[in-house]
Amino acid sequence: MNLDSRNSLLIAAVVAALAICGPARMSRASASEAAAAAPGADAFLALQKSAKEARIRGDGKFFGNLLSDKFVKQMGGVRVGKAEVVKLIGDSKCEVKTGWTLTEPHLLKINDDAYALTYVSDMQGTCATGGKAEKIPSPVRAATIWVRNGKTWQVAFHGENLIVNPAAQPETDKKTQPAKSEAANAKSAGARSSETAADPITGALMAAENAVWAAWKDKDAKRLERLTARQIAFVDIFGTHFDNKADTIKDWTGPICQVKNFTLINGTGTTISPGVAILTLTATVNGACGGQDISGLKVYGNSVYVKDGHTWKWVFGFNSPT
Repeated sequence: MNLDSRNSLLIAAVVAALAICGPARMSRASASEAAAAAPGADAFLALQKSAKEARIRGDGKFFGNLLSDKFVKQMGGVRVGKAEVVKLIGDSKCEVKTGWTLTEPHLLKINDDAYALTYVSDMQGTCATGGKAEKIPSPVRAATIWVRNGKTWQVAFHGENLIVNPAAQPETDKKTQPAKSEAANAKSAGARSSETAADPITGALMAAENAVWAAWKDKDAKRLERLTARQIAFVDIFGTHFDNKADTIKDWTGPICQVKNFTLINGTGTTISPGVAILTLTATVNGACGGQDISGLKVYGNSVYVKDGHTWKWVFGFNSPT
């Protein structure tokens, strides 16, 4: 699967846009303000749908008005921000068949000013960047972090994983999946992950992240309970969504994987809202899952943390294989 189109679509639902209400289209301000006044899964999903429409048009200026200045995402392991995403959208164009859908919304409240929305996007068509059209991956599990900015909501992160059956994945795909095209797009947009300025909180977030991964490796449910917020959710590299704390910890401590060790590098933290931060990083895992060797598996992690007193607690994660 070529990752150019996949990454174009990863950005597709990234931003709130014009919500549609009955036969009349609401203004950008009124739609965003409606969601700000009474946030709910359906309201945010309507904004995501309108953002998809804007993405299909390749409307970079539209997205430029609505992306949070703190927006971050990873493209093939390259961390990019608002300017790179807006340029990439403006330089591309999509042709999509009618009947595409956004379904299975789930909304996690991080705090009063930040929410994580996950949903399934099913879309058939192509997206072109640099004149080359590529098939849109579908269906995908998408996740968006929404943050309040005054009376409106903006997006601080977005990611999408193709929904696949892990048992049906070839062994080579379960390991490192090349992302050369994806990374090339990021670099052509001017992104240089090594030059991204880290927030002063990066050290604290990396310490917290290492603690969570160590508890996962050790299958220590009690430590995971302490290190995470009261309610959490998680999307894994296969597009599987765990929408509550009990199911997430059950998955993390299950018998499928036996991990020998891991390393976390390239960590960069960003405060996206008061008391809320996101950490992007690259993980390398050694061990076995389902009886198969996964040594050298690379995972691009995106972890959201919320401040609980003086402690940062893990609240939402989106791990991507590419």
